[in-house]
Amino acid sequence: MANRSEGNQKVNPVKVPLETDQGIIESEERKWGLPLREVYKHGLSFYKDKEGKAIHLSYEDRLKLVAYTQQTAHGPLDVNSAPPLGVLDVIGRDRRSAWQALGQMSQVQAMAGFIHTLDRLCPMFKPFLEAIQKDVEDKKQRELKKTEDEKAHMELQNRIMLEKQKQESTKLSEEQQVQRIKDALNAQTYDQFLQYAQQQFPGNFDQQAILIRQLQDQHYQQYIQQLAVDQRLANSNLNYKEESDNDDQIEKEDCTKEHILNDSDEGLTDNKSLQTSEKNEMEYNEESREEAEEEDEETDGDGVEEARMWTREDIVQFKESARAGGGMLTVGHGETVTIRVPTHQRARCICWEFATDNYDIGFGLFFEWSKSPTSEVTVHVAESDDEDDADDDTYDEEYTIYGNNDPEVGGERRVLNSHRPMVNLVVPIYRRDCHMEVYAGSHTYPGEGVYLLKFDNTYSLWRSKTLYYKVYYTQ
Repeated sequence: MANRSEGNQKVNPVKVPLETDQGIIESEERKWGLPLREVYKHGLSFYKDKEGKAIHLSYEDRLKLVAYTQQTAHGPLDVNSAPPLGVLDVIGRDRRSAWQALGQMSQVQAMAGFIHTLDRLCPMFKPFLEAIQKDVEDKKQRELKKTEDEKAHMELQNRIMLEKQKQESTKLSEEQQVQRIKDALNAQTYDQFLQYAQQQFPGNFDQQAILIRQLQDQHYQQYIQQLAVDQRLANSNLNYKEESDNDDQIEKEDCTKEHILNDSDEGLTDNKSLQTSEKNEMEYNEESREEAEEEDEETDGDGVEEARMWTREDIVQFKESARAGGGMLTVGHGETVTIRVPTHQRARCICWEFATDNYDIGFGLFFEWSKSPTSEVTVHVAESDDEDDADDDTYDEEYTIYGNNDPEVGGERRVLNSHRPMVNLVVPIYRRDCHMEVYAGSHTYPGEGVYLLKFDNTYSLWRSKTLYYKVYYTQ
């Protein structure tokens, strides 16, 4: 009888909202800030934990909430397949009736109905859900921060690894480059070093090998020092050339050159300015002598003007011209060659040009305040720059030049002994890349005296240098 009465029980129709399930899901997510299923799960947990403790609902409200949970879990009630209820199971019949009253409500609608009912009946539910939402956001932030930290740490590790690999690669590349340079230098000098070692330790192969190794290391160090000096000199020449480009052009146009190697008078130009009267020439020479005599022998030479220097690229043509004119000589290894060029009465300026084969050479220009007994250009060779200056017995008038004679750094020269002619520095001795281009220059006479063109090869232990040069007088 009980089952039959249940089967004949009338079910109140339930109106299904027009809003679709997808619309409900999106609406609830915007409202609560969490997915609908997450909100329902937290609501169901809140209800089971707080019911009878923090919240007290009526019997009808509890039936309604239970009906929403059954509809969400199992869908609409199927009376025919539902298990039978006992005669005295009043609560079971009431719950089944509340469930049956939901009709064909979807699971999404049932979850939304449960949440809305719980929110309406229990004011504590919303703060509870907001706390959960905050925890979820904090957890996301922590996870995001952790992910970013891990990513940053990984990037840092990658950068450290790449930098380490780069340093190792650079170090390896530098070591390989050093080894290639050493191999090339050793291939060029091995025969010379071997011959020298055999002369020093005849028959002692171990000592020969040690000496060769020492000479090779010394040669490599000299090569590296030369590269550094050449770089500094190139930078200095570049700046100088940029600043004085216009002046150099004018100077080169004004220098109408005539060679003086065979006859110093043949180098004089026949321009109109040289054809001055004999009286003017005598006045000029007298003024020059008076200026030289008034100079103190220990003066620093501040009255000497700076020389002008430039370079040209027609080195092949210049070498052929210099060779044809007799301006070619060899500067032996460890030697210094000094070309003495007396000033000329009818000239106001000296010009020079020089170049070498294959290797560079040191060059510097000095002015000796002395009256030369001859007007010819002379060449003197010495094993060192000091010997050339202090021990040269060719001339009756000796002079001393002191200072730094290292062609790598140059140095200012002074008069040491008052009984010797005073010498002023005009161009310091530096190594010039004259094997790559022609080096040229000019200087205005400071007075009557002798120009000393010094070509320094004392820094070279093994190589002699072939020098091509020209010297001119100009008005």
